[in-house]
Amino acid sequence: MKSVESDFAGESESVSQHWRSVVLFGLNVASYKFALAKSLLELGQAGREKVTLEELAVPFTRHVCEHIGRVDRQGTFEHSRFLDACRFRNAGRIGDDELWTAAATLGFNNVIDAFHTVSSTEIPTRFFIDERRTATRGIRLTDELLALAATGCMAADLTGEAESRWRLVEEAWAARAAGHQVTVLYDAPRELLVPALLGKRRPITEARPALNGYQKGHCFFCFRPITLVAGPDGGNADVDHFFPFVLNARGFPIDLDQVWNLELACVDCNRGRGSKAAILPHERYLERLHRRNEYLIWSKHPLRETLIAQTGITTIVRRDFLREVMRSCQHDLGARGGWTARTEHKPLF
Repeated sequence: MKSVESDFAGESESVSQHWRSVVLFGLNVASYKFALAKSLLELGQAGREKVTLEELAVPFTRHVCEHIGRVDRQGTFEHSRFLDACRFRNAGRIGDDELWTAAATLGFNNVIDAFHTVSSTEIPTRFFIDERRTATRGIRLTDELLALAATGCMAADLTGEAESRWRLVEEAWAARAAGHQVTVLYDAPRELLVPALLGKRRPITEARPALNGYQKGHCFFCFRPITLVAGPDGGNADVDHFFPFVLNARGFPIDLDQVWNLELACVDCNRGRGSKAAILPHERYLERLHRRNEYLIWSKHPLRETLIAQTGITTIVRRDFLREVMRSCQHDLGARGGWTARTEHKPLF
């Protein structure tokens, strides 16, 4: 039986999906993989190929220090000499040179070895070559990574997705260390994901980058490429409610303003001529929503816990939950045909 991870990014998938599988599905016991992912894209955008560990340490430690300043818990373990060095740097107790030396000595021992591994399997694409035991004493970025980094909108989206994923994971680590379980809610006015913990609504991350990777950077309905970057060709992704949120104003018994009911749609599908708007989608999109939700669940921390609590503990129960919501929406709206996209590209999930 094919795993969710291999279904998301198998041999035939694009290089960008192989990258996303590392960031979204890779095992996380510390935040180093996210810091390395952001650093690789940054160095790739600068056109670097051969990178020593000392050079890699500069962006790597900057990203880790920024996150420690936000959420101190950056792993599942109690102590880390490298993370302590980052804390000392934030406190002004050591300088940059000392921090970079600590990173080159302590920070890369496991993350470089494990970066390309997802569910105990090597992904088909290599984004760097380990040359720590050669004259380079570092890594060499591959053509695949350099090509990803050279595409401005793609690189920006992938960087945003890594940052968003990092924030979700560190939130779960911090909550578990405090003996809590995080449920993630959608703050619609600000389009943010926030924790439902003791009434606190401190932002975790923006909804768009949190969802984009799981849709493989494409519109949920028509599979047109979308991007989150503002500009002439960018920012064409709307956060949309699969089941129209307007139903809640009519007393619908299920809160539709939840992560399981959110997807990203291109502006044409969401608010163009003949768009979905507040119309109920056709039933054939229901399995697609279920599969996207399974991607979220299998990526763990903390969206897994959130979706399971809201939709069911097993795949069968979660599928039945969506079907029941569809039936209830059809009854309330009196619409059985449902909206469909005018044109659809090749399905990606």
